[in-house]
Amino acid sequence: MAPILANYFPILVFSAIAGLIAIAMVAGSVLVAKQKPYPEKLSAYECGFEAFDDARRRFDVRFYLVAILFIIFDLEVAFLFPWAVSLREIGMFGFWSMMAFLGVLTVGFIYEWNKGALEWE
Repeated sequence: MAPILANYFPILVFSAIAGLIAIAMVAGSVLVAKQKPYPEKLSAYECGFEAFDDARRRFDVRFYLVAILFIIFDLEVAFLFPWAVSLREIGMFGFWSMMAFLGVLTVGFIYEWNKGALEWE
């Protein structure tokens, strides 16, 4: 085996083990779990209405709003983790930059809350 390919051998072993575990879990689920589908379980569910309607039917704006809010707050968490890990190295400038970022997001959240964007009914 070439020396460069030897460096990739652990990745190959890890991928093979992960694949075997995935196959074992699916096979175990099929063998152990009760497989009794019924019409309601097999029906498609999508966005709160029947999926077999007209494809050009208008979506309720609340679905888009929930998706956008999820993305915004998901990105906030994605920024918080590396910030917390490197806080010691970035110092006070990094701390106050994140406080400004969180402040903007908090103002946006309060605005959405006051406008009723988080109310479903």
